[in-house]
Amino acid sequence: MPKSKIRSLRGLVAVTCVVLCASPYAAQLTRDNGSPVGDNQNSQTAGPNGPVLLQDSHLIEKLQRFDRERIPERVVHARGTGAFGEFVSSADISDLTSAALFAPGVKTPVFVRFSTVMGYRGSPEQARDPRGFAVKFYTSQGNWDFVGINWPIFFIRDAIKFPDFVHANKPSAVTGVQDPNLAFDFFAHTPEATHMLTRLYTPEGMPNSYRHMDGHAVHAFKFVNAQGKVVYVKFHWKSLQGVHGMRPQEIAGSIGSDWNLMTNDLYGALKKGDYPKWDLYIQVLNPADLDKFDYNPLDDTKIWSDIPERKIGTMTLNRIPDNYFDATEQSAFAPSRLVPGIEPSEDRMLQGRVFSYADTQMYRLGANFNQLPVNRPHIPVVSNNQDGAMNIGERKGEVNYEPSTLNELAQDPRFMYTEAPLAGTTQQKAIHKTLNFRQAGEFYRSLSEQDKHDLVTALSADLNHVTNEKNKYTMLSYFYKADADYGSRLAKATNADTNRVKSLADQLIEN
Repeated sequence: MPKSKIRSLRGLVAVTCVVLCASPYAAQLTRDNGSPVGDNQNSQTAGPNGPVLLQDSHLIEKLQRFDRERIPERVVHARGTGAFGEFVSSADISDLTSAALFAPGVKTPVFVRFSTVMGYRGSPEQARDPRGFAVKFYTSQGNWDFVGINWPIFFIRDAIKFPDFVHANKPSAVTGVQDPNLAFDFFAHTPEATHMLTRLYTPEGMPNSYRHMDGHAVHAFKFVNAQGKVVYVKFHWKSLQGVHGMRPQEIAGSIGSDWNLMTNDLYGALKKGDYPKWDLYIQVLNPADLDKFDYNPLDDTKIWSDIPERKIGTMTLNRIPDNYFDATEQSAFAPSRLVPGIEPSEDRMLQGRVFSYADTQMYRLGANFNQLPVNRPHIPVVSNNQDGAMNIGERKGEVNYEPSTLNELAQDPRFMYTEAPLAGTTQQKAIHKTLNFRQAGEFYRSLSEQDKHDLVTALSADLNHVTNEKNKYTMLSYFYKADADYGSRLAKATNADTNRVKSLADQLIEN
């Protein structure tokens, strides 16, 4: 066969292979403006040995985007894991709230972000730390953000102390390492934290899986029905997988084997079709009963121990996000994101969070963070808010104000905030009926003997790192005040003088 014909056939085969042998599923690589990329392996240069050219726009864009891949890390809850799912309402509670998502049988898409609190992105998930449990409901009335943790209470009762709480528990501003001396220096001046610390150091304080923990909104909220009647409620997610924690001796080994344990467990279950579920329960309190307790029911360091729970629905998680950054990292939660029928209570910690959470998301993601797909409501947004960085909203027209006869916007008085009577003067004082220690003691006495042993083992291990003797004895006196057996065991485990601990505890006043 002539050489010319051979070359011709080779060319035909090459062209045919390019057309037919290329994967039918291979997508064309493009730049951010959509133009196709010809070579993603070699930069454009001035000759074979010349410098790289600034005009190589693909190279420049690729490096620019790489340099900007990170957004500011969350100050708290930086280490997170997300999943999509669905909430199905199962009870008629229209006598309590007008919120449309709670009508029986209504299915509401959700996105859930689990997290640790103090750890940085990429830190071990087996830290002794509360677990974030945040749920974004994409309801027919807009988004409702349920922003909670795996315990029904918190360390502090006033948001003015939150920056100090975080600073004391984050890594040292000098060494960059977490230091129990700093944490317990703060807690020694914060007796209301005794209840939360007691729960945190039990085995359940270190869940072995995000699937095996409950979730709580912590604060009381208000339910408002169609007639304007108000009740206080607390929310509780109960894991249908059961609640399972890790004993102190199990934690270190699990970090060594897999410090992404909780994420891998959740995603492993989702990949197998083993979809985790949680039932949502509420407790209900009439406003007229607020003063009938010997503690303040709106104090977030307290549980409503004598109020029964009522199941109102079930949540199922069934899908892993396609992109970690788009969903889990850019998801933004704020307790101020409420829907008609749900309002904030007067809880002092909640009142601060109502402002702070949305504000921190604006800092991290920009003023238009609600336009990102994971945060965007599943219903149209009609607003005169405009412009700002990365605005991809769909507001049109020159009438960007209200009221207007040129472009009238409807307003429904049914969705106005409820009215509440006010009395007294402005003040800056602590709440009455603090009762800092009793519920901690009640919780300790409810534990099994094994759980009591594990609590003392875990808590004393950190207390033994406290070098300031005054702080150490102050902390021990708090635990002794909660329960004498509890305090005595901790005193023995930390080589402290039990009589001195008891003497300090006797000076503490429960009121």
